[in-house]
Amino acid sequence: MTSSLTPRDEGNLPALSAPPLVRLDAYVAEDGSTVVNGHLLEMGGTRPPNEAILDAIAMFARTLRAPVAATVIDRTVMQVARLRVYPDGSSRTIAEEEDLPPGRERTAAEEEAFPPLARVERIIQHAQRGELHAAAVLASALREHLTLRRGAEDELSLEARAIEAYLAYQRGDYMVSTVLALTVARIRCRTDLTRAAPEVARATAAWQRLTDDGQVATRGQELLHMWEHLAAEGFLLEPAHQAMAQAVRSRLERGNRPVPAAATAPAVTAGQGPAAPEDTPLSPTRRGLRRFTRRPGRSAESQP
Repeated sequence: MTSSLTPRDEGNLPALSAPPLVRLDAYVAEDGSTVVNGHLLEMGGTRPPNEAILDAIAMFARTLRAPVAATVIDRTVMQVARLRVYPDGSSRTIAEEEDLPPGRERTAAEEEAFPPLARVERIIQHAQRGELHAAAVLASALREHLTLRRGAEDELSLEARAIEAYLAYQRGDYMVSTVLALTVARIRCRTDLTRAAPEVARATAAWQRLTDDGQVATRGQELLHMWEHLAAEGFLLEPAHQAMAQAVRSRLERGNRPVPAAATAPAVTAGQGPAAPEDTPLSPTRRGLRRFTRRPGRSAESQP
């Protein structure tokens, strides 16, 4: 069961004292699943995701009696759309340079209105009920928006990616889990070795479930370099981690796969947006994109 957005659910509404035009966020997954501010929308029938998103955001605008800004990550078309939605139900898309100015103050205001930790709790609730698809979509939405807003190396972005990797593992999608967990491990190895070993261990656990020989070799070589780097720096201390490192080497040797020298990964600067290699780039929307543009009074909720 998904969570419905209704005007009477105070948990879905921004704080009325928040600064004007606090940016809302929406997400459309590859399968069309649609999220607004950390809540799955119940689509019903063949309702297009863009219409559902516009109706939900227009509800916020009517509640606040003011225009609302929104950022929509749409993986079905590989775009980021930036919107203004008005209380009368009308909307327009804007170019990236017209969007709200970035900065710590803006980010803090947006996350105060819609706390990331509250979204994590909702993801956990779905997972505990066995609703793994819903939990995974919500985790993807959270990770994508945090990465876009804060950068891939940000602590909240990393935690969201780790949650997404865990859910992929629980769903049996070990390739996705490995890729996501490797990204977290790669960043930890570059920025905080004291916290890297558990992340490399999680990536190794997912990698051990892979069956594709090419992926086993490619991902395994990177894992082995990480373990060797931790050992060289004096951070391979746990016997369980030492055993995992040896298991990676043994599996690669059984496959007669050479282990090349480790390559130095480029640094990622917080705030740059999607910077992990596995994050497929999104194209910024152009002004006037039709699927997110509506005339006044065109919201589905206002029609009889």
